[in-house]
Amino acid sequence: MSISSTILRLSVCMLIGLQVLVLISCESKRPKKECNTFEEMQDPTNDTLSDWSNVPAGLQVSFISIDDKLPKSVAPQVSLNKSVTVTGWKGEKVSAQLLLWSVSNTDQVELEFTDFQAQGSKLPASVAQARFVRYVMTDEFGPGCGYRKPEDFPSSLAADMLDNLECFNVEAKSVRPVWLTFAIPSDAVAGDYKSTLKLYAGGSKVEDFEIALNVVDQVLPEPSEWLYHLDLWQHPSAVARVHNLEVWSDAHFEKMKPLMKMLADAGQKVITATLNMDPWNNQCYDAYADMIIWTKHEDQSWTFDYTIFDKWVEYMMDLGIDKMINCYSLLTWNNKLHYNDMEKRELVTVELKAQSKEYVEMWSVFLKDFTSHLREKGWLEITNIAMDERAPADMQAALKVLESAAPELGVSLADNHKSYRDYPWIKDICVGAGNEVTKEEIATRRAKGLITTYYVCCSDPFPNMFTFSAPAESVYAAWYAVAADFDGFLRWAYNSWVENPLTDSRFRTWPAGDTYMVYPDARSSIRFERLVEGIQDAEKIRVLRKKYTEENSPESLAKLNQLEEAIEYFNTLDPSADWQEKLNDAKKLLN
Repeated sequence: MSISSTILRLSVCMLIGLQVLVLISCESKRPKKECNTFEEMQDPTNDTLSDWSNVPAGLQVSFISIDDKLPKSVAPQVSLNKSVTVTGWKGEKVSAQLLLWSVSNTDQVELEFTDFQAQGSKLPASVAQARFVRYVMTDEFGPGCGYRKPEDFPSSLAADMLDNLECFNVEAKSVRPVWLTFAIPSDAVAGDYKSTLKLYAGGSKVEDFEIALNVVDQVLPEPSEWLYHLDLWQHPSAVARVHNLEVWSDAHFEKMKPLMKMLADAGQKVITATLNMDPWNNQCYDAYADMIIWTKHEDQSWTFDYTIFDKWVEYMMDLGIDKMINCYSLLTWNNKLHYNDMEKRELVTVELKAQSKEYVEMWSVFLKDFTSHLREKGWLEITNIAMDERAPADMQAALKVLESAAPELGVSLADNHKSYRDYPWIKDICVGAGNEVTKEEIATRRAKGLITTYYVCCSDPFPNMFTFSAPAESVYAAWYAVAADFDGFLRWAYNSWVENPLTDSRFRTWPAGDTYMVYPDARSSIRFERLVEGIQDAEKIRVLRKKYTEENSPESLAKLNQLEEAIEYFNTLDPSADWQEKLNDAKKLLN
């Protein structure tokens, strides 16, 4: 070979090598970003004294179970898993959790998915989402309900909020979970898909991780078609206060849209509305703003302005929440009403006992007018007058007024007095957890088109959704509903935010996190994601029961029997110590 040929060949090789090097460099390098965000509260525990001396230099990464919730300041003792397998139905959202930790500051941590490839099929990388998990201050269950001072309860940081950030700066000697969500399209081809999760820090590639997504050949219906009756109470005023917006302004409604859409996508069935002043006597940080304005004129006649009520209901229906409107309340927690008195030219507040003549007169006038308005709007059949934990004597008086003035209106009751049997005709009954309702009673009500659900609140240690609760409790709540044959689940607060909801979930009256499931700017939470996971499980059970029953073969009936045996374990609020293992085993049956 001539010297000129050798030089030419070396030049070509060097050029190709340079191109490859440039490609690799471009592929592994990302532009510098400012990862600005709010600061979390300081860790108040002795965890900050944790020994990090055995942690290797650099960013450490591993997949961990979604059931794990690790402290922020303790060096993790976890086995290093560089790959994860998740399984789900078409139309289902499934989750995984990645854990990051470092002995030194690590700036601009970013994550990127490649497309999901299977034999002859592909899903776009956009079906996957990575969200950095934020730590909020929490406390403990303690006595449950009742006024509390933060200094009287041990405080700690709990991993809960899922932040919508492009990148994150990981502090030295700290842990940072990342929540991974995979939204499997309803029209996906069943099969085993592979994707690569690329991790970057400081603009440079750190490591690649393998994700296996197994898509089962079953279809989960759309959330709008789910039968599980989810009722999480909405609190519009909290959104206005946190974002410093005028309540009921166009900006207020616009800010609420992604938050309430997230609720609709969870299968929410009920619109929370109010009839007069705050029905709960301002038990939250924010009082509920009026949706209906009552006015008493000089000639003693009444008019009612439904402008805000109508706008709110239509707004929620447009987002997909349209099965039921629950209006609070014919029985407010302080027995008070207020109205514009045109004779006095002022807003008048009156206290009325349910058994009083004045109560009957005022509510009768309103209920008749309200019924007429709902009929005009086409909402009468789906609207309930709702009461929350009211004494039996008051309930009887209020229902007597309803029967007389507005017999066409439905009734909803959250019952903690075990008095639901006195009102077997009520359209929407929700009993406190632990109040036994037989499956026969529920079946009888269901046959009449009546809803029977259960709820948990500050008095229930398990299963619950406090910020210190085990994440899988949110899933257990749905399996308990299925096992006990309830139609669904109620929780009193979707977004009744505390003073500083992004950083401190504690409240003056109840265990931390009791007042809200999600965070401002439509930030989800581990609790909320797992709640939806449980609802999906309930819907999958419904699909499989129907499928196995209709097939009616020895094999299908054997599968049905195995499923029913697994479900029966969850018909208790006091499970065995290995309940999380039992739950994961039962979930495998669904796939």
